[in-house]
Amino acid sequence: MRNRKFNSDTVFNIVHKLFMGLILILFAWPIWFIIISSVSDPYAITNGEVWLIPKGFQLEGFRKIFENKELFVAYRNSIVYTVGGTAINIVLTVCAAFTLSRMDFWPRKFLTVMYIFTMYFGGGMIPYYLQIRDLGLMNSPWVMVIPNAINIFNVLILRSCFMYGIPKELEEAASLDGAGAPQLLMKIYLPLSKATLAVLVLYYAVGHWNDYVSALLFLTDREILPLQSILREILVMSDYMSRGSMNAAAVAEMMRTGGIIKYGVIIISTIPVMIMYPFVQKYFVKGVMVGAVKG
Repeated sequence: MRNRKFNSDTVFNIVHKLFMGLILILFAWPIWFIIISSVSDPYAITNGEVWLIPKGFQLEGFRKIFENKELFVAYRNSIVYTVGGTAINIVLTVCAAFTLSRMDFWPRKFLTVMYIFTMYFGGGMIPYYLQIRDLGLMNSPWVMVIPNAINIFNVLILRSCFMYGIPKELEEAASLDGAGAPQLLMKIYLPLSKATLAVLVLYYAVGHWNDYVSALLFLTDREILPLQSILREILVMSDYMSRGSMNAAAVAEMMRTGGIIKYGVIIISTIPVMIMYPFVQKYFVKGVMVGAVKG
């Protein structure tokens, strides 16, 4: 009986590890291919010779990208927009979620319905553009932060965490000790919601970092453009030059470097998110452990 159980467990573990290994390969291979292709010879990539390791190591794509002097200014702008915007997002989301989670707050249901209504019905692009113009946010750095200062879906997630994920006994005990709403929020709700807040920080930060449409619609000053706009210009310019040049040698050269420039752009734009994720990941693990102990 023990041998049969041992054999079944062994088979399950082998199948499970093989399956998870396959999933890992499916997700990790595209990322690894982009990395090795960005430093490989373009002809080797075109001929399908690049698989596991770089071939014909070179950094020409990155060199051409960093030749654009505006890239570093745009990098700084994107970091400022991401950090500042995420901080504003979290503050407003916490305030809104805590308010909606209070059972003694009588307009709670009405406000929840109004918030949800805005998730399904919007004014459209033209009214949105006119509103931004009337608010004086055109060609202003604040246009990258203020219009997206809060996300209703994230508010509802955090509200549910406050309502159902935190024992009411803790709040009652703190209230008996004289704690008011600010003390409850800062000393009970927020410390016990770190895992959820970490997820929301990641969502908001990635959203700000990848925000390209806002800059396309509302920004014209090149000193305040985000990284995504400059990277797109680099891609478009390389493609335009390869199509518009009458010199056959120049066309061949631009086509040769166009691919590695694209791979380099992908890497440069994803590095900050990849750096941030491990620091947020520990809160995910902590949240799982807390849930296991409670269970």
